[in-house]
Amino acid sequence: MTLPIPVVTIGLLLASNIFMTFAWYGHLKFKESALFTVIFVSWGIAFFEYVLQVPANRIGHGYFSAAELKTIQEVITLSVFAVFSVLYLKEPLHWNHLVGFGFIAIGAFFIFHKWA
Repeated sequence: MTLPIPVVTIGLLLASNIFMTFAWYGHLKFKESALFTVIFVSWGIAFFEYVLQVPANRIGHGYFSAAELKTIQEVITLSVFAVFSVLYLKEPLHWNHLVGFGFIAIGAFFIFHKWA
C-alpha cells in the first residue's frame, strides 16, 4: 500500500527539519567546543537533512506548488524549533513568540486557501 503524497512529503519534511534544527542550533549547548568543530559536525548532521529534504520536495512538487512546499517547510520548521527550544535548549516561549507564529500560520492560510 502506497502512502498518499501529502503524507510522504510532510513526513519527510518533518524528519528533515529535526536534523536541520539540530544542525543549526544543537551546538548552542556546546559553546566550549571549537567553532571549527561544530561547523563540521553541523555539516554532517545537515547532510541527513538534505537526504530527506530533497526527496520531499521532489515527491511533493506537482501535488503542491513550490510556494506551498515552502510554506509547509516554514510551518514545520517553527513547530519543530518551538519544541526543540523548550525541551532541548530549555528556553521558554513567550507570548510574543506565539503571536508571531500565529501570524505565520495566518500567512499559511492565505497561501493554501483557494480563492475564487
